[in-house]
Order: sequence, then C-alpha cells, then structure tokens
Amino acid sequence: MANSTCPKCVPDGSRMLTDDMKLSRVTISGALLTRYNANPDDFHFRIVTSDETWVYHFDPESKQESMEWKHATSPKTKKFKATRSTKNVMMTIFWDSKGVIHIDYLPHGITMNGEYYAKLLKQVRQSIKMQRRGKIRRGSMLHHDNAPVHTSRVAMTAVQECGYELLPHPPYSPDLAPSDFHLFPRLKKHLRGRRFEDDELTAAVEVWLGDQNLDFYRSGISDWQTRWNNCVELGGDYVEK
Repeated sequence: MANSTCPKCVPDGSRMLTDDMKLSRVTISGALLTRYNANPDDFHFRIVTSDETWVYHFDPESKQESMEWKHATSPKTKKFKATRSTKNVMMTIFWDSKGVIHIDYLPHGITMNGEYYAKLLKQVRQSIKMQRRGKIRRGSMLHHDNAPVHTSRVAMTAVQECGYELLPHPPYSPDLAPSDFHLFPRLKKHLRGRRFEDDELTAAVEVWLGDQNLDFYRSGISDWQTRWNNCVELGGDYVEK
C-alpha cells in the first residue's frame, strides 16, 4: 500500500497546495459539477473556455518522443541535444464543444495586458455571434484562469459589457483548465520536432485545430466534468493525468 503522505505530482504552472487552496478547489469543482450535471447539454452549448500559451518555431521532442525502436544488437545512434527556439508566438484561443471560436496571435513588440485582453473579449463576442447562433441570447459562460490580465479591472469591465457569465476557477489549477489538460498538450506534441518559418507556425496550428473532429472538442469539456469529480474525491489534491 502506498504511503498516503507521499507528494503528489504537481502540474506545470502549479505549486504545492495549501489547505485553503484545496478547499477552494473542492468548493468550486463541486459547484461546477452540480451545475453541469443539472443540464449537460445546456452547459456544453453555453460554455466558452480560453487560455494563452506560447508556441515555438522549433520545440525539440522529448526523449520519450524521440525514442527509436531497434534490434538489441543495433548500434546506438548518437544524438545531439536540441534546444528550443527563441522565436515564439503567444496564442490566445477561445473554444467550446463545437471547436475553435477565435484565435489571436500577439503581435511582436506588444504586451499582453488587461487592455489588450479586454479588446480581445469584445472581438470574441462578435465571433460568437457569427459562428454560434443563439449562444449570446442564451447567455455565454466564459471560463479563464486567474492570470492578472484576466482579473484586471479593465478586463472585468469588458466581461460585464459583453454580457458573459464568468465561471470561477481556483488558483494554481491548470489541471482544471480544459486548454491546459486537453488542447495544448496535444497541439504541442504535434508541433514538437518540426521547424517553422514565419507564418508557417500559425498556419500549422490552425491546420491541426481544424483537423480535429467534434468529438475532440466535446470530450475536452466532458473530461472537465470528470476532473471536477476527481478533485472533490481527492479532497482538493491535483488530478493526475
């Protein structure tokens, strides 16, 4: 039997959880789980989840990804350590159960701040009106994490002006953010090991996103519900992969 006091795996971007953090995670997960279970179809229709991430012009494969199957007597292949490119683009994506609603690539020389994000939220509302008939009328539920640009006064004002219902998200919880546990890991695995020039990177991102079927996006939201349940059962500990 494993020792119950051994440390849990901590996801990237997280920290060791305090009792207060665990309580927050259980409380929020329980509330969202109750809401989801009351009407899953309504939740899937109304939700919009978003997050930012860096994508790189070259991101080397991990050791596991680059392993080669060979005969036991085959000579070992000498490999040179590859480093991640310094050229990158910050991508902000808004998506739901049906797919991508809006993508933004931060222009070079521009800082992602509250003002930029507020303008982005207004652009997203227009994208929702064009691509998701009835979503604005029914009431769009917006989910994002607690990054300073998201919680800034100007961004919160934009949330209200756009008529979004903002869903809560516990601090330091990438394991409870669909982009972090579902979309970004798969996208980045697809991009790793390939070299891109200029616009080739964003084109590759959009081709991959467009190639994913509806089940891919819907499962990302459905798995969220499973993670809320697991979080509650674990007493607020991180939900492992």
